[in-house]
Amino acid sequence: MSEQVVGQDRTVVVSGASTGLGRACARHLDHLGFRVFAGVRRPADAEALQAGSSPRLRPIMLDVTHEESVAQAATLVAAHVGDRGLWGLVNNAGICVSAPLECVTPAQLRHQLETNLIGHHAVIQAFLPLSRTAHGRIVNVSSGLGRVASPYLGAYAASQFAKEGYSDALRRELRPQGVTVSVVQPGAIRTPIWEKVSEVGHGTLDGAPEEIAELYRDSFLRFLENNDRRARASATRPEGFAVAVAHAMTARRPKTRYRVGRDSRVTSVLARVLPDEILDAAFAAVVGGLPAARATSPES
Repeated sequence: MSEQVVGQDRTVVVSGASTGLGRACARHLDHLGFRVFAGVRRPADAEALQAGSSPRLRPIMLDVTHEESVAQAATLVAAHVGDRGLWGLVNNAGICVSAPLECVTPAQLRHQLETNLIGHHAVIQAFLPLSRTAHGRIVNVSSGLGRVASPYLGAYAASQFAKEGYSDALRRELRPQGVTVSVVQPGAIRTPIWEKVSEVGHGTLDGAPEEIAELYRDSFLRFLENNDRRARASATRPEGFAVAVAHAMTARRPKTRYRVGRDSRVTSVLARVLPDEILDAAFAAVVGGLPAARATSPES
């Protein structure tokens, strides 16, 4: 990927930079010469991030689910960039609720959407005037699950499907104003989020009524094991994600979508060419024992 716009004297905000993909992205952009405001939620994360970075990288407290936190971060960045405006905004913060949808509480689904969609909307609204001033770039981080919804990741997929549609509309609305919008879709990458996925999944299943949890337990536990195995075996690394974001920030004509990792690219193709029945059968074969596969009609 050619990097044609230098980072020097350009400022970028990255949300969700405490660990994993966000941290790799913030450090890579710092390495390229950008001034990076890296959103974290704990002082300890800020110290760890700053320890391995140049003085150009500045951690800031940013919780995308709290409007006051978003407003304070935008005010701080505005005071720094002044009339130059904000060159880049990377909306990376996110969580993953993994559980059978029948077990996901409305509060959990609300939190999933508040973090992965509505929180990003709040951040975009707060920083957009600065981006418009710089004719800058917005990068929304989705995933391969923004195109194909896996069983037991329905809540997460709902937020990613929504983010894809949101990004398409935003890109078309902002194009006349000189602000570009790109989506980065990483596939399975081994990051700390996978431990959280398993922890939340077990907790959600344990909190459901036993007669409902029992319907899903075996296949859901197999799903968690397969997911963890797939992430461990993935050849895709956070650095690959960071390079894709950097291209969106530096190329003269950034792509509308960047698919990072073989699984993300394959998923995109399968979503376009395979009928739902084949995709359903493929997921059933991978997970096994889904309740729908065991269901029988009254006539049978």
